[in-house]
Order: sequence, then C-alpha cells, then structure tokens
Amino acid sequence: MQLFVKDLTVLDFSYLCAKRGMVGESWIVDVVLEGGLDSQNMVLDFAKVKRTIKDTIDRVADHRLLIPTASSNVRWQQQGDRVWMDFHSDVGNIHLACPSQAFALIPAEHVDFEAVNAFLRKALREALPDNVDGIHLTLRTESLSGPFYHYSHGLKKHDGNCQRIAHGHRSPVQIFENGESAPDWDAYWAKRWKDIYLGTEEDVVPVAELELSAQCRIDDNSHIGFRYEAPQGDFQLAMPRAICDIIPHDTTVELLADFMAKTLADKVPGSHFKVIAYEGIGKGAIAAAEIASS
Repeated sequence: MQLFVKDLTVLDFSYLCAKRGMVGESWIVDVVLEGGLDSQNMVLDFAKVKRTIKDTIDRVADHRLLIPTASSNVRWQQQGDRVWMDFHSDVGNIHLACPSQAFALIPAEHVDFEAVNAFLRKALREALPDNVDGIHLTLRTESLSGPFYHYSHGLKKHDGNCQRIAHGHRSPVQIFENGESAPDWDAYWAKRWKDIYLGTEEDVVPVAELELSAQCRIDDNSHIGFRYEAPQGDFQLAMPRAICDIIPHDTTVELLADFMAKTLADKVPGSHFKVIAYEGIGKGAIAAAEIASS
C-alpha cells in the first residue's frame, strides 16, 4: 500500500558549490510511503506523516549549510561542538567557524537532488515506524515565470534556526513602479543578488579578528569577515568580497523589501515603488517607497 503527501514541506538552506560558491535554495518536498496497514488500517496517520517527516527534515537539514563531504574542495575539522570549514570555489574561498548544528554533512561530491534525497531518506528510516518499509521523496524547485535570486544570510536576533549564519532561500521578486509592473527592475535585483551573501553591516569585523582554521590565509582585501553571538553560539564567516552585499540593517525579508524599495526610490526620484519580496516559497513582505523629485 502507498500513501502520498504533496507539498509536505519546504526545505530552506544553503549549500556549497565548487562553481557558484555559497548558494541559497528552497526546495519543495513531496513524499510517498510504502508499507503494511497498522492497527488503524493505515500506513501512517496523515497527522503523524506531516509531523514526523517535517520535524525530521527540519532537524537534519532545514536552515543549515549543506557540505559535500566527498568533495576535494572541502576541508573539515571538528572539536567538540565546534566546526571549522574551508571550501575552495571558482568565485573564491569560503571559511566558517560555527557550532556543528549550523551544518549538514552530505556524503557526496556535489549537493544535488539525488544526494540530499538519499541523506533525508536515511534520517527518515530511523524516525518512521516499522510498518513503513519504503520511503520515496521528490525534491523540486518552485516553477517560476519571472526573475528570482539565490541568497544566503544569517539573523542573529532570531530565536530559532534562522540565526545560523549561512542558510538561504531561492526567492522571486516583483517590482511595481508607479503602479505598473517593472520587469527590468525585477531583473536588476535578480542579477544583483545572484548567488549572493547578504551581510548585516553591524556584523562585519576585520578578517584578522576571526578564529578560523590554521590553514586559512586571507585578508580584508579579498574577504569580508562576519561574526556574531546568538543563542546557538558563536558564528564566524569569511566570504569573498565579490559575492557579498552589505545591508545597513538586519536581513529579515521585511527589511530587505524596504531596502529594495528605498534603493529604487533613490535611483529614480519622483517614482513610487512597491516591492513584493519573497523569502523562499509562498511567504514574504511588501514595502513601498518614494522620494520627491527636486
């Protein structure tokens, strides 16, 4: 017998890619379970399916940085709950020192649908009851007709897993100028924030103040350092300058929408801008701004 649930949850995360660097993603998760019927004549109660599978995915992968541990581009060290990670990519080297819960270790050369699917199925086999003998997951991106961007960030003030310094989203954006759709501005933000790290200005520190791995050889000319203390611990990150955009405040979607609207209003005085910014799939914020022309 098979039981299925479409759109069971959304997995928001970032991963390390040898070509693109740090990439924010949002994947929809569909599930099919195979097994015999239990005492209720069910494979598994739908409420338990949703709760158990979502909770497991949230625990092992959601809002984490996924590391392809079989890649020759990664170097990894752990002492207790502290992890040091160095990663070489075509857009520059990335370095982190964070609590272990900031990461998910994917035993593959590349982070892709197949590798993450296998990783999640292994975790789910340990969480589901014995009568479930088959787990089939489909991981997919949202079908989008307009521009979108991939961004990574961290929210130190968040009391949940968003505080992790390197997690992200795949997000569409819709801009309206004077009440009319403005696809050129949609494309502007999609290009500006393609595979970007959005850093908060007050979290920027000199690279020399970071306690990275002993093998790390970088400076402020090539990298931007970020560091903050959050409820889950001390988070440190050094990102290549070319793939960072420094924001003068926190990078919640509310403030990002406001930042985008005000940036456009500064560029085109006299125009009224409305920004619909998404944080992953199906959620986001709306902001508006206008600066009078002189």
